[in-house]
Amino acid sequence: VELAKDWRTDRYLRRLEAMMAVADAQVSLVLTGVGDVLEPEDGIIGIGSGGNFALAAARALADSPLDAEEIARKAMGIAADLCVYTNRSLVVEVL
Repeated sequence: VELAKDWRTDRYLRRLEAMMAVADAQVSLVLTGVGDVLEPEDGIIGIGSGGNFALAAARALADSPLDAEEIARKAMGIAADLCVYTNRSLVVEVL
């Protein structure tokens, strides 16, 4: 929440139209460029040009026996297959 406040009040950042996905072991949030902090009902988030594709794939895989990292990688792979602006170059930070 502090980051969202800083983003909204900073002279340069407030003009930045971007989204940021942030998460820890308990909660997943999306911070928007206008300072909104969004928490999805199911804890699954997707941002960017292929975000909706990745989000749909991750939701479909959420009940599978895969762990969170495997779901994220598989969902991003599906998004990359569907969206020309999404590539397969991933950096995954595991908590």
